[in-house]
Amino acid sequence: MIRLQLPNEAGVLARVTQAIATVGGSLGQIDLVERTRKLTIRDLAVDAASSDHAEEIIQAVKKLDYIKIVDFYDRTFNLHRGGKITIENKVQLKGQDELAMAYTPGVGRICTAIAKDPEKVYTLTVKQNMVAIVSDGSAVLGLGNLGPAGALPVMEGKAMLFNEFAGVDAFPICLATQDTEEIVRTVKNIAPVFGGVNLEDISAPRCFEIEARLRQELDIPVFHDDQHGTAIVSLAALINALKLVGKSIEEVRIVMNGAGAAGVAVARLLRLAGARYISMCDSKGIISRDRSGLTEQKLEFAVDKGGSLADAVVGADVFIGVSVPGVLTVDMVRSMAPEPIVFAMSNPVPEIQPEIARDHVAVIATGRSDYPNQINNVLAFPGVFRGALDCRAKTITQSMYLEAAKAIASLVETSEINRENIIPSVFDRRVVTAVSAAVQQAARQEGIARA
Repeated sequence: MIRLQLPNEAGVLARVTQAIATVGGSLGQIDLVERTRKLTIRDLAVDAASSDHAEEIIQAVKKLDYIKIVDFYDRTFNLHRGGKITIENKVQLKGQDELAMAYTPGVGRICTAIAKDPEKVYTLTVKQNMVAIVSDGSAVLGLGNLGPAGALPVMEGKAMLFNEFAGVDAFPICLATQDTEEIVRTVKNIAPVFGGVNLEDISAPRCFEIEARLRQELDIPVFHDDQHGTAIVSLAALINALKLVGKSIEEVRIVMNGAGAAGVAVARLLRLAGARYISMCDSKGIISRDRSGLTEQKLEFAVDKGGSLADAVVGADVFIGVSVPGVLTVDMVRSMAPEPIVFAMSNPVPEIQPEIARDHVAVIATGRSDYPNQINNVLAFPGVFRGALDCRAKTITQSMYLEAAKAIASLVETSEINRENIIPSVFDRRVVTAVSAAVQQAARQEGIARA
């Protein structure tokens, strides 16, 4: 955001916008702040590709005669300043009566009632609608091990999304430990407050053990969004992409690139949905049984013969990347089967840029919001928890993931599916309702719903 002082003359603002455009800035909203006979003050919102690009834009404007930059700031930093969430009271304390009921002495009766019947904690406290968002900061987005403080902005954002899209109250909990035992112990100790636990940005393979342990030792839903949210939305997108090209999930050859938490979870859910031919690759290429030191999760998908990613994609129908930028080339895409489907979900830079792949694929999807077909976990986790909380599910199962994916896919009518429309928008308000209903139905069928 740039605040400018300009001469109040025709054509001056056009000089500014031209200067910004010349260095590749994308102009957004322009607001008039103040105007006198001689001067105007305006705020210009400009999209920049990076911090360096933003500085280039500022310097281009500074070179203009008679134009003064009053102030400029990064709108993203400004949005985060002071944090993005707050806690508000649901009940107003208007006088002594309300105070006496909300706190002492009236609250004592509520405490006694819960002590006598622990199930009442769900109806008389925040537990029925409260989720803990737990991270140790060991795998923050695609940025690496940033620690708990570095993870906090992401967890705050997650809490916003829970509340905005599903009406679920959530609180960020970033732990100053990366020890598996200590994380499990800490989450168990705080669990009485929460109706569910969302694990986030915990590195593999520890995330697998932490989730498994907590599911065994807690009686509330535990969900690792990096794994299962990604898997649900990827399957939903693939269901509709396959409809577009007239192929079945049972027959297509799928290449997974990335064998961390997300890659393993996606592959597992694809298998549950009927996929039979999956080749999983990591930084060393195709995962084969003759490799030493494979994790339990990689062994699950190991094949007899190794090779490079380029070898794996030859003749493949589907590429799903949850890995690193730029690993998929145009030549690799050309070597795939006719009408290939490419999900390049490395974020913010995908495995292949849509611009260079578009002419060689039937469908391309990414994790970014500035391209069509965004595979975004926000389509899954708010509805999954809304459903799990509403039916008081003891846990969250693979069957619930599968039904959630089908529910998301069903929101795009077959007649509306095209190469740029295989998945609903994250702002489609039907998504949470559909996912929640699917999760609750699956929970009841499996006998794990308590309400």
